[in-house]
Order: sequence, then C-alpha cells, then structure tokens
Amino acid sequence: MDWFVRAFIKSSLVWFAAGITLGLAMAIFPTLAVYRLAHLHLNLLGFVAQMIYGVSLHVVPRFFGQPIVYRRLAGAQWWLAQAGVLLLVSGFALRVPGMSGATALIVAGAIASATAAYFYIVNLWVTIDASPMSATRSRGRAVPLAPQGE
Repeated sequence: MDWFVRAFIKSSLVWFAAGITLGLAMAIFPTLAVYRLAHLHLNLLGFVAQMIYGVSLHVVPRFFGQPIVYRRLAGAQWWLAQAGVLLLVSGFALRVPGMSGATALIVAGAIASATAAYFYIVNLWVTIDASPMSATRSRGRAVPLAPQGE
C-alpha cells in the first residue's frame, strides 16, 4: 500500500475524532455552536474527503489495472489537503472572536484544499486513461466483462 493511501486514511480518522469532539462540545455547551463552520469543515474536508481520497487512490488504479501515474503528485496532494483543513478550521475558529488574519487563513486553506482536489482529479484521470483497458477501448474494441468461451 502506498504511503499516501495510509496517510490519507489515518489523517481522516484524526480529523473525524476532532470533528466528533467539537460536535460533542457544541452539544454540551450550546454557546460553542458559533464554531459550526469549523465543525463542518473538520468532518467534510477532514474526514469525508480524505477518506475518499485514500480509499479511491488505492482502489481505482486496481480497477483499471494501472498503478497511480503521479505518485509524487498524490504525496503533494496529501500535504496540501492537511494544510487546507488546518488553515480553514483555524480561520473559522479565529473569525468568531474577530481576530485579524482569520479571513487570510480561510482563503489560504480554501486554495490549498481546492488545489489538493484538483491534483486528485488530474491524477485519477490520467491513471484511468493510461490503463490497458482504456487503451483497448480507445482503439474501438470492447473489453469483455467475462472470459469468452466458458
């Protein structure tokens, strides 16, 4: 298993634990509900998106019989995704008391998260197109779903 697959799955669990903890704190202390945007991004970009990244970067290449084409891009994607969540959540949390710089953190986090998502899209797209199955289809021959003659 590639390091970035394991890293995405493990980091998604860390972000999920942080999101659950903040959600629980908001339930116990309703005044903390002002942090709901931080809670949302911990769960959506931290847990859900990164779990999808990790699982699909492992599974999709195997579906197509082609290793991931840009392994270094997947590593860069992991780093950007972590920075994106951290910056977004920090910005949303710091915006509540009106601290200066909060908007800059949010913008930087949004750019990092979006760039990570674009890296993911490009990497999977190129990997799918590089697969032997895609090459066969592009020459006009169908790939059989099951062995012929059995």
